[in-house]
Amino acid sequence: MIHIYHREIDEVWYATAVENESVFATAFSFSERGVLRRLLENLPYNMPFQMAEKSSPLSTELLNTLKTIFNGKDVSFSFQLALDHLPSYTRGVLRCVSLIPVGYVTTYGAIAKTLGGSSRAVGRAMATNPFPLLIPCHRVVKTLRNQICTVGGYSLGADVKLGLLRREDRGYTKPIEVVVGGRALLLYPVRFLKELS
Repeated sequence: MIHIYHREIDEVWYATAVENESVFATAFSFSERGVLRRLLENLPYNMPFQMAEKSSPLSTELLNTLKTIFNGKDVSFSFQLALDHLPSYTRGVLRCVSLIPVGYVTTYGAIAKTLGGSSRAVGRAMATNPFPLLIPCHRVVKTLRNQICTVGGYSLGADVKLGLLRREDRGYTKPIEVVVGGRALLLYPVRFLKELS
């Protein structure tokens, strides 16, 4: 049985869905109703769940981690994320996105070039990300032209995405690469965003 716990911290609502030591979904929003709706949309179909009256140690650690990431701080974690119910391409996209460090962004097209598929397919996979903030889909932006990125969409709005990226800006000035499945994925400093210039 999946247990759902949610709490408001510093005017932001965070929610977790866990079973034993596995994390099935996380969410954040600026309203209690919004965070619960987002969390429930990301649960696996037909899995029983119940609202927890008090937080488990895992849920407490998750909530604190989500808040830390939301505030732009770098965090390392080893949560067991339940990905098996997702399509294999989606799992690949989410694993790729999880490699983007704080202070950097990449584009839908760059991920598609690295994994195969199209930018649109990458966008669809990211739209179903059940672990916002933990898997930082906010670090994937729309385009890069002449060393300038544009933010693109986000489930909570482009302003929220831009706010997250502003808090994550570390002042980096040079692109870097990470290796994904033997192929290079190019990452750009957050300050390459047109909206930040």
